[in-house]
Amino acid sequence: MSHSCFVMKCGGSTLAALPDSFFADMKQLQDEGLVTVVVHGGGPAISDTLSKLGIETEFVGGLRKTNEAVLDVVEMVLSGQINKEIVRRIQLAGAKALGLSGVDGQLIQAKPVRNSDEVGLVGEVTHVNAELIFGIVDMGYIPVIAPVGLGSDGGQRYNINADTAAGAVASHLGAERMIVVTDVPGILKTVDGEKQVLTSVTVAEIEQMIADGDIYGGMIPKVRAAIACIQGQVQEVVIVNGSEPGVLSKALKGNRIGTRIVK
Repeated sequence: MSHSCFVMKCGGSTLAALPDSFFADMKQLQDEGLVTVVVHGGGPAISDTLSKLGIETEFVGGLRKTNEAVLDVVEMVLSGQINKEIVRRIQLAGAKALGLSGVDGQLIQAKPVRNSDEVGLVGEVTHVNAELIFGIVDMGYIPVIAPVGLGSDGGQRYNINADTAAGAVASHLGAERMIVVTDVPGILKTVDGEKQVLTSVTVAEIEQMIADGDIYGGMIPKVRAAIACIQGQVQEVVIVNGSEPGVLSKALKGNRIGTRIVK
């Protein structure tokens, strides 16, 4: 079966605010034969659970410092709570979804990031089992993937930044587009004292904006992941606000919405 697919990355903080119409849009796209693969995060819920359990957490360069105790919570929240919440909402919209993590079927293999001495058990994706994902798609299900990966030995787990994981999945699947669903309308730039949404931006312009401090905080891993995947087969990455009606269809049809990152 040939697959025309796109990867949708959804942040954990965004999920609760997404209207039912967003998931109905996913169902409509599936009915039209367009394959959706979902990769999700869950940062705020992880932080909340760690706090309730009295486990300290900190961030280094936008990545959560992860030891085994933190990783237990990361896996529990991402693979259990958040993953199944997304699956439920997709199914309530009338579509079929199957939730899994990068551990299942060795879906996402990873190795330690370069600064693992600072961040601990944080992984960088080395391989994605595209055959497994397309097998799920061929059965009529939307794959919903939690970004916990396995080392090549199949024993060590890794916490993987969701934006990075989504970019790697898009690249390995040969997806035409990656859509990053957030709670902001796109990449913002201050012009004459007012914040404006950039409708289109190139890789070179992004690098300059990071250097100038126009892109900062949680938006940096998003655009870094975008840069990584469009340097491969992915044609463009679109950053959108998930609460806007019909946002997925609009982004995929080339309508002027959000920020398009192109080569």
